[in-house]
Amino acid sequence: MHRTSRHSFYISDISLELRMNLNSIIELDARLSNKLRVAEKLGMRRTIAIFFAHSGDSWFWALGLFILWLFGESFWKQWAIVEVAGIAALIALVMPLKFTIRRRRPEGEWGSIYRSTDPHSFPSGHAARAFLITVIAVGLGPSWAGIILLVWAPFVALSRVAMGVHYVSDIVAGLFIGVVMGFIVVLIHQPFLALLASLSPIRLW
Repeated sequence: MHRTSRHSFYISDISLELRMNLNSIIELDARLSNKLRVAEKLGMRRTIAIFFAHSGDSWFWALGLFILWLFGESFWKQWAIVEVAGIAALIALVMPLKFTIRRRRPEGEWGSIYRSTDPHSFPSGHAARAFLITVIAVGLGPSWAGIILLVWAPFVALSRVAMGVHYVSDIVAGLFIGVVMGFIVVLIHQPFLALLASLSPIRLW
C-alpha cells in the first residue's frame, strides 16, 4: 500500500510539473506574439502586414491558380492542378485539427472575416498553405518561382501574428504541416497526374 501511494504521488508530481511547463510555454507564446503585433499601430509596418496577411488567402490562390490553369501552357496547367490538389488535401487535414484543438484566436478587431468564419487559430491555415505552396513550387520549378515564394511564405506567416489573428506557435505548427505536406505532394505528383489524366473525360493540360 505504501509503495502504491508513493507511486501515485510521483505520478501526480510529474503531471503537475508538465502542466506548469505547458502554462509557461503558453505564456511565453502569448508575450512573444504580443511583441510582434502591429494591428493597432498605424503606419507602414501595419500596411505591409495587412498585404501579406491577405496574400495567403485561399480565395486569392484559388482564383489565381484557376486563371493560371485556364490560360497557361501545359507545364503551368499541371503546376496549377498539383498546387490546387495540395491545398485541398491540406484543408482536409488542417480544419479537423482546428475544430478538435479549438484554440481561440487572440483578442482583437482586425480580421473579422477570419474570426467569424474560422474562430480557431491552431494550426495556422495561412502559414501551412504558404509553405505548402512554396515547397511544391521549389519541387516542381521553375527556380525563380521557388525563390520568390521562399521569400514570401515567412512574411505571410509572421503577418498573421502581426495582425493579431494568430499566436507564434500557430504559425510554427502551420509551417511544419505545410512543409511536410508539400514534400509528400512533390513525391507523388507524377503518379497523381497520370491517374487524373486517365480518369478525366476532358484534356486537363
